[in-house]
Amino acid sequence: QVQLEESGGGLVQPGGSLRLSCAASGGTFSSYAMGWFRQAPGKEREFAAAISYGGGSTYYADSVKGRFTISRDNAKNTVYLQMSSLKPEDTAVYYCAARRLAWKIRADEYEYWGQGTQVTVAS
Repeated sequence: QVQLEESGGGLVQPGGSLRLSCAASGGTFSSYAMGWFRQAPGKEREFAAAISYGGGSTYYADSVKGRFTISRDNAKNTVYLQMSSLKPEDTAVYYCAARRLAWKIRADEYEYWGQGTQVTVAS
C-alpha cells in the first residue's frame, strides 16, 4: 500500500511559478510510475503530466507542455511538478497518483492517490 501526500499549492499571480511535491511512503517508490492530475470546479479530473518509474521518460498534456516539468527523486521518494507561466485556467486541485510499471494518462489506471493540493492562479 502506497500513501501519497502532496504539498506546495497556494495562491499565485498569473505568470508566476509554483513547485508541487508529492511524498510517497509504504511502498517501493522506484517501482511506480507517477502522474499529476488536476480537477477544476465542475470539471472532470484531467491528466497533466507523468513520469516513468526510473525518471527517464516523461509525458505532458498539451495544455501544460512547455510550462510544467515533472521530475522525481527516488532517493527521497518524491515526485515534483514545477509549474511556470501559470494561467488562471491552471486553477485546480492537483493530485499525484502512482501505478506500477508504465505511466498512463487515464486516471482510472492509477492505483494510489494523494488527497490533493489547491492551486489558485489569480491577480
